[in-house]
Amino acid sequence: MMIKKSKRVIGGGFAVLGVLAVAGFLYSVTGCQNVEHASASKKIVITGPISDVCEDEPIIQDLVLEKPKSKTDVTEDCPQLCVDIDIAGEELPQSKSGKFKSKDFQAVLGVRSQSTGSVSSESKLGFRILPRNRKKAVADAGGIECCRIESSPCPASKCDNRSCIEPSEICPQENPPKEAKQWGPSLEDYQTITDNPFYRVTDEPLSTFSIDVDTASYANMRRYLQSGQMPPKDAVRIEEMINYFNYDYAPPTDNHPFAVHVDAAAAPWRPEHMLVRIALKGQTVHPKERPAMNLVFLLDVSGSMSDSNKLPYVKQGLKLLVNQLNGNDRVAIVVYAGASGIVLPSTAGSDKHKILESLDRLEAGGSTNGGAGINLAYATAAGNFIEKGVNRVILCTDGDFNVGVTNRGDLERIIEHKAKTGIYLSVLGFGMGNYKDSTLEQLSGKGNGNYAYIDTINEAKKVLVEQMSGTLITIAKDVKIQVEFNPAAVAGYRLIGYENRKLRKEDFNNDKVDAGDIGAGHTVTALYEVIPVGLSVDGVGGVDELKYQKPAATTVTENGRNAEELLTVKLRYKLPEKETSNLVTCPYKRDDVKATVHDVGNDFAWAASVSGFGMVLRQSPHKGSLTLEEVLSLARLSEGDDSHGYRKEFIALVRSAMGLQN
Repeated sequence: MMIKKSKRVIGGGFAVLGVLAVAGFLYSVTGCQNVEHASASKKIVITGPISDVCEDEPIIQDLVLEKPKSKTDVTEDCPQLCVDIDIAGEELPQSKSGKFKSKDFQAVLGVRSQSTGSVSSESKLGFRILPRNRKKAVADAGGIECCRIESSPCPASKCDNRSCIEPSEICPQENPPKEAKQWGPSLEDYQTITDNPFYRVTDEPLSTFSIDVDTASYANMRRYLQSGQMPPKDAVRIEEMINYFNYDYAPPTDNHPFAVHVDAAAAPWRPEHMLVRIALKGQTVHPKERPAMNLVFLLDVSGSMSDSNKLPYVKQGLKLLVNQLNGNDRVAIVVYAGASGIVLPSTAGSDKHKILESLDRLEAGGSTNGGAGINLAYATAAGNFIEKGVNRVILCTDGDFNVGVTNRGDLERIIEHKAKTGIYLSVLGFGMGNYKDSTLEQLSGKGNGNYAYIDTINEAKKVLVEQMSGTLITIAKDVKIQVEFNPAAVAGYRLIGYENRKLRKEDFNNDKVDAGDIGAGHTVTALYEVIPVGLSVDGVGGVDELKYQKPAATTVTENGRNAEELLTVKLRYKLPEKETSNLVTCPYKRDDVKATVHDVGNDFAWAASVSGFGMVLRQSPHKGSLTLEEVLSLARLSEGDDSHGYRKEFIALVRSAMGLQN
């Protein structure tokens, strides 16, 4: 590579757009006028100036890149030419953004071309700088690396609308995960979600659903945004985003294992509507009073778990959990790949050296027989069952079961049957590219458990240390919520999120129907958007008059009683060792509705901002004119106490989404 520091800009040829990202800084290749595309025996020469995108100042006026023996890879999957260019060691001149010593890096040049290998005027030229320790990986691939680099506007705070790419999109981490080259986003699997519609209260006065304490969707959404991509719509489950955060709800003061709170205020995105919050707060368990734990770590050690953000994160995260255990607890480790086996028989939690040493020895390889591993893990847990203790299997996997019992229905039936014996399941998801979110969400639900996604060690600490009691200690199972709306006050409603947790109205009183569990200290939040009587109900059409029967008359009040109520919330739950449910009833009056979510408090306003963010990410038909700027404003006003920094991180994610959206 030659760098010419000249004031001359070569003219003519066709315009090609490109971006050079250098050590975290952004540089633009503009006016690249001379591109010669020839056979592999000829050389490629590209010339053009490099300037600092956000400062709009030239750094190198004339750039020449050449490679004597280039290689092409023109296929349907990779319709472009990619050239590996080794930078000679020059130093880029000083700019306001900083400087870069090229000897520490290599460049990869990609030119999009047609199936014939020719370059057209619509082609794009992209540069990216890779750490030199990736040179061997590129060479092993024949010098070819598909570099589909598209330009996008810089955030307005940086450089108005000039064209650039965020460094996080094209500058790999120091030790990039292997799956960045092994997998494609299309291999990830998410269950289709259709936003809950509005219902007329006169047609559907009852809304019934199971609670959900999972948080996987939020962490997975964060992974996408932090890697410079908007998450797939079906990866966004709004209830899991809301419940990712802890809220300062009052704990129970009666004999029930959780407290129930109901509040309402004007909906921020549509003030003529109301936003109703149903909030649960589980009783806490002091660490010295927690029950003994019988844990079985069920670990996927198949070949798909070899990436740096999979099995290594599994081992680090479980080590954090092991350090919280004591001599009353027991841990066993079961692994599965093509076959399954016991790596560590049930061992006292005080023998940390033995447990940690077993984790350290784990390596990944082979296919994935998840069904065999699940059966062995439950058998191990049953053999060491602790009466009145915590008996739980913790499954750590990317969900890519590909041999043995691979049908999701069969796996669900295995886990559902085992849950009835008092052994519950927690699922921790890892990795990207081939991630099977839909499978893992369903398995955790059938196992009376919870589901989290571990994208960082900090997330592992949150789930397995900070919230260990909530993750592992169940205080109530089969928790169902049923809301009855008063037609004298409410014209229509819709439940925000919980699309795959909805139940039939008859299921509420049926103790044989499974539902979600709540852990010690957990908070659970559900939101309804409610249309007051007198307003039209969006998207609900009429039907012809019935021929053989007349609709039942609507009785709004009884001798004037209940007319002041907006709705009534009912909950059913079972204590962990019982099979008969208990009922809790909470009416809510119209006069208690507040003018704004801020009048209720920061927690309500925060939940509203998170739900709004989810609606925008999902491109929900119910978001109206809500924008990310409005979500950001609401979040900033309601951040409140944020000792762990999770709310600040959320605000940063909203900003990232704004940059990607623009």
